[in-house]
Amino acid sequence: MKKTSSVVDLLLLLLAINVLATPAFSDLVLSKVERRIDVTSQIARVTKTLKVVNSGSESVSEFTLTFPKFLGNNLAYLTVSHSEGKGKAKRSLANLSVKEAHPKGTPDSISFYSVSLPKPLSKGDTLTLEVVAAFTNVLQPFPEKITQRDIHLVMLQESAQYLSPYVVESQSLSIKLPNARIESYTKLENTKVQGSEIKYGPYKNLAQYSYAPIVVHFESKAAFAVAEKLVREIEVSHWGNVQVTEHYNLVHRGAQLKGEFSRLEYQDRPNPQGVSAFRHLLARLPPRAHSIYYRDDIGNISTSQMQSDSKKTELLIEPRFPLFGGWKTFFTIGYGLPLGDFLFASEGKRFLDISFGSPMIDLVTEKLIVQVVLPEGSKDISVTTPFDVKQSHEIKYSHLDIAGRPVVVLEKNNVVPDHNQNIQVYYKFSNINLLSEPLMLITGFFVLFITCIIYTRADFSISKSSAAYLAKLQWDEVLATLQEVQNIIQKCVAAHDKLEASLRDLSRTGDIQTCKAARKSTDSFLKDLSKELRPLLASLQSFPSASQISPKVEELVAKEKELQEKLMAKHTTVVEGYEKKSSGRDIENRIASQQQKIMALRQEVDDLLEFIDEI
Repeated sequence: MKKTSSVVDLLLLLLAINVLATPAFSDLVLSKVERRIDVTSQIARVTKTLKVVNSGSESVSEFTLTFPKFLGNNLAYLTVSHSEGKGKAKRSLANLSVKEAHPKGTPDSISFYSVSLPKPLSKGDTLTLEVVAAFTNVLQPFPEKITQRDIHLVMLQESAQYLSPYVVESQSLSIKLPNARIESYTKLENTKVQGSEIKYGPYKNLAQYSYAPIVVHFESKAAFAVAEKLVREIEVSHWGNVQVTEHYNLVHRGAQLKGEFSRLEYQDRPNPQGVSAFRHLLARLPPRAHSIYYRDDIGNISTSQMQSDSKKTELLIEPRFPLFGGWKTFFTIGYGLPLGDFLFASEGKRFLDISFGSPMIDLVTEKLIVQVVLPEGSKDISVTTPFDVKQSHEIKYSHLDIAGRPVVVLEKNNVVPDHNQNIQVYYKFSNINLLSEPLMLITGFFVLFITCIIYTRADFSISKSSAAYLAKLQWDEVLATLQEVQNIIQKCVAAHDKLEASLRDLSRTGDIQTCKAARKSTDSFLKDLSKELRPLLASLQSFPSASQISPKVEELVAKEKELQEKLMAKHTTVVEGYEKKSSGRDIENRIASQQQKIMALRQEVDDLLEFIDEI
């Protein structure tokens, strides 16, 4: 606790120095102050009942609220209302206007807020104010890193005495904790512990800016779930549905996990580990929500449960893995709502009345973006919110849109469940615009059917007497002739291979007569093929459309003829060598030049065949 003591001492010193120079605001006196701090969740909710008395001679129309700067910097929600009656008859009236103030000559270590009273408070008059404030990031994990087996401890810093620019006659404070497990707390006069509640006071006759720092160190099993960014898209369809889609970037802001995660220890039921992690989130949706889904980048997550009745719909969400401190997850939930429950008409306009914040229980949102997508053709758009938000406008294009759908974008930082209040989006919309998309579909299908009818009934064939048709017939004949030439040349190439094979057999068996017979058979076959080529070449030359192709074909035939001659010459040389009983090396030397020429001719024949094949 050395770190805690030093922080408190420094804070006390700064306040003591600054308070000495702080001026008085008015002659108001707080005759009774009751403060209640609820830290059962990650959000510190402070409720104050202030009984204000004007002890001066002049009327007062403003009241000043103060918070220590470290609390003011984390203030997420603040409302002030005045109440009447006592006990069960006590009732709160309308909320009062609250604005942040910067009085001259005040210290930087204190945050000031000015409250406009419902009417000037005259001399001797009394007014009771109800203050509700919600703070985020004030429950600090201590220690900041824990193992999977450790319990989750947090630390709260506050003041046992109410920090106020007014004299306080009587003040008391109660702090409600999640459970009775308290590691330590600051003990002052009139301090007592009752179960999970710590009470300080009452303290009498406190001077202006009285401050008695306290620190409470306790166990918290609450889910410190923080949405770093939440985008809520609310799409309005006048065909009877409001579609809500919410994209969450979630992080656990509790004490970070130290060491490795063990799934076995975590699932050990008799001695459960990982109590600092949370595995469930609860979302309270409107009662008639339907078509609910829960998914992430991988796909649908089937570990959610839903319960619904006439008053609410509860969705219990379980992430794919338990979230420890510092761990993050990303997911999307979506659901549909009946249009009649949220869209109303007033003074010639329609208005959408829907909640602003996330439906997640006790979720803190660092940045919330609400996108309200209105139907195409909406105009004169205005927004009413119960608190300040940043507004902008965009255009979104969807199916069958022409001008696009207007989008109202609302942004707010540091959002807590207290902000989950209804907002109203007003706009004008003509029912005639509802017919635009059906008419577009009808027109589109009509054009499609008419096109099909015209296509099936009209004759798009080419006349047999036209030049184009005759040219096509001639080209088909050219292609057929080329195919026949190609087949004959390929047969010639196959005969060449057969002749080469006879020479290989000769070198293996030495049978000269068989080799000569193979040559005679091949020679006769090639002559027959040559006869078949002549009419084809003549036919090809007669076609005007083949004027650029026929030279290549003639070149192919000539190269093939030359290849035949070289092969026959090689064959003769080899056979003569064997008849004269020459050595193998001598035969190879005699046919070496012929072999090089044969290989070159084969390559040229293959290239010309490939050219014709591409045609």
